[in-house]
Amino acid sequence: MERLMRLTDNFKRRFTYLRLSITDQCNFRCNYCLPDGYCSEGKPDFLTLAEIEALVKAFAQCGTRKIRLTGGEPSLRKDLADIIAICKNTPGIETVALTTNGYKLSKEIDSYIDAGLDNLNLSADSLRPETFHLITGQDKLREVLNGIDLAISKGIKTVKLNAVLLRQYNWQELNQFFSYVKDRPVTIRFIELMQTGDNHDFFEAQHVRGTELQTQLLEQGWIPKLRDAHAGPALEYAHSDFVGNIGLIMPYSKDFCNSCNRLRVSSSGKLHLCLFADDNLDLRPHLLNESTDAVAQRLHHLVQHKLAGHQLEQGISGSTKHLAMLGG
Repeated sequence: MERLMRLTDNFKRRFTYLRLSITDQCNFRCNYCLPDGYCSEGKPDFLTLAEIEALVKAFAQCGTRKIRLTGGEPSLRKDLADIIAICKNTPGIETVALTTNGYKLSKEIDSYIDAGLDNLNLSADSLRPETFHLITGQDKLREVLNGIDLAISKGIKTVKLNAVLLRQYNWQELNQFFSYVKDRPVTIRFIELMQTGDNHDFFEAQHVRGTELQTQLLEQGWIPKLRDAHAGPALEYAHSDFVGNIGLIMPYSKDFCNSCNRLRVSSSGKLHLCLFADDNLDLRPHLLNESTDAVAQRLHHLVQHKLAGHQLEQGISGSTKHLAMLGG
């Protein structure tokens, strides 16, 4: 079994982190993702609890140690707490994280914690209510920020706030974001806007290079932190005058893909070797019809098809029409 404990591709990258989408539905209308709102292409047919359990067991056998549950908006599934528990109770899985827009968090957080949730990421692309509403189509900033404070008070290990950098919306709010982490143990992660199949014009108008912000951070005395072994792609920075941290996710930066340690599975059971790959690989027919060993061996075979990197610099975003498809 030792061979199965190391899910490694042809470029010697080891994959210990799974981003599992459990729905592609979302109730927000973010202008960089779903400006026209969610539109189903057919009757939803998401992975069942039994299929999720089989999938997670196979990934765990291959050495996966961290699972992040994403959407769309994962809290739209009424069985989210059950899914968290399945992941957390799978031998080998050390960390279960959740990315959510936070609109149900105050009502459901206790059930998530009881199920075993370790880490929490919420999204607030602006700390100004009017701009938040303009970006998301929802007047829910207060609920999101209340959810962060609630998560901290209840002892969630790691709480992060995601913000997509948008030149005409939040680029002028950096000082407000910095002030937010002055006395809060929160990491704000600024995510460089990525071009997808349906946002070319928006991308051209709003894209900010993450390196612009990185330069500012270094000039202001922010210091790079060491990355955890199973961490995502963010570069995190700390400052002696701040309780919280600042993170940067810069997919257009040089060698961004060299340290890739994560794979993605869609809500319908398709393995995406890259967020911006052309192809996806259907695992669903095998989950309940094959042994855990067989599915694990299949994963080892499929990961050898992973390419060295994406082609975003060439304007090629693969089959990703919008980020809600796979939760980013």
